[in-house]
Amino acid sequence: MKAQYLHDWQMTPDQAKQIQRDLAAMVSRRNEVGDIFLVAGVDISAPDSEGFARAAVAVLSYPELKLKETRVIEQRVAFPYVPGLLSFRESPLILAVCEELNTDPDLVLVDGQGIAHPRRLGLASHLGLLWDKPTIGCAKSRLCGDHQLVPPEPGSYAEIIDNGEVIGAALRTKRGVAPIYVSIGHKVDLQAAIAWALGCCRGLRLPEPTRLAHLAASGHLKAKGAGETTSQLRLNLFQT
Repeated sequence: MKAQYLHDWQMTPDQAKQIQRDLAAMVSRRNEVGDIFLVAGVDISAPDSEGFARAAVAVLSYPELKLKETRVIEQRVAFPYVPGLLSFRESPLILAVCEELNTDPDLVLVDGQGIAHPRRLGLASHLGLLWDKPTIGCAKSRLCGDHQLVPPEPGSYAEIIDNGEVIGAALRTKRGVAPIYVSIGHKVDLQAAIAWALGCCRGLRLPEPTRLAHLAASGHLKAKGAGETTSQLRLNLFQT
């Protein structure tokens, strides 16, 4: 899965913020999702003491949600930790691991924010633009905005509002657990994003693609079928 070139990766935080503002205007908030046969989830671990993080992608069939392919890489992170700029820290690793895929997913669920971001360009939206592919932000925590209490029934949600704009939804995927935070990544509207996030859940809090990507990134995903391909690479492309 190749990404198009939109900008350099070595920059100051102020330059990164301006790039976010510029790219946010390019995000499509219309539902352009067609037939879905393969859905992917991506996630990344926290860096270790040497500055290496593990990025993972899991590709599943849809609607069966059977794991088809898993790829994992370890790579040194280059961009400093700056709240609101995590996509510049995490995207290079995620792009690198997704280039290793043999399959080409139709939709990508990202463990991170889409437009539910102060400058309306979180990781899911950034990746969606780079891939020119439908993406959905499925975050475990809220970055900005406020919402009402979410009813306890699975499928219930409350809109997240920031400065008068609806930027996402707090979505209850399982009774008795905290909601997830769903937002438009790219080429999808909010209602479709909510529907796809729910459609990828299997009785657990997290959608299956991002749940398996999280397990892979943390080193806990085991082979689940003869059709699965798993690889792990250790890269040091950004070592200083």
